[in-house]
Amino acid sequence: MRQLNEERSLGDLFGDLTREMGTLVRQEVELAKTEMTQKASTAGKNIASMVAGGAVAYAGFLAILAGIIIGIASLGVPWWLSALLVGLIVAGVGYFLIQKGRDALKQGSLAPNQTIETLKEDAEWAKEQVK
Repeated sequence: MRQLNEERSLGDLFGDLTREMGTLVRQEVELAKTEMTQKASTAGKNIASMVAGGAVAYAGFLAILAGIIIGIASLGVPWWLSALLVGLIVAGVGYFLIQKGRDALKQGSLAPNQTIETLKEDAEWAKEQVK
């Protein structure tokens, strides 16, 4: 049976504190890994959205450029003006998709905020244990 805290030696108390701090550090590292994995996953999805936006803008540029330029040119508009109008529209859509992905990335923080907070709490707890 464990002795009461008043009857335990200083060595026993520091031994317990060392073991508890080791466990705490391992748990904090695990929390940081979990949190960073979640944040990396979110960032990956946002980057994929940006890449998809770029690919859609490029594919749209090619398809619309070819189809509409020929259609507008057949109405008597100069080829260069047809190409310019179509290019501006497709570039605008691509810009919108890229901005959407970039803004989503900016909103998410990559810092492990939960881990930082618990480390601060752990530091306070350790100070209290030493007193």
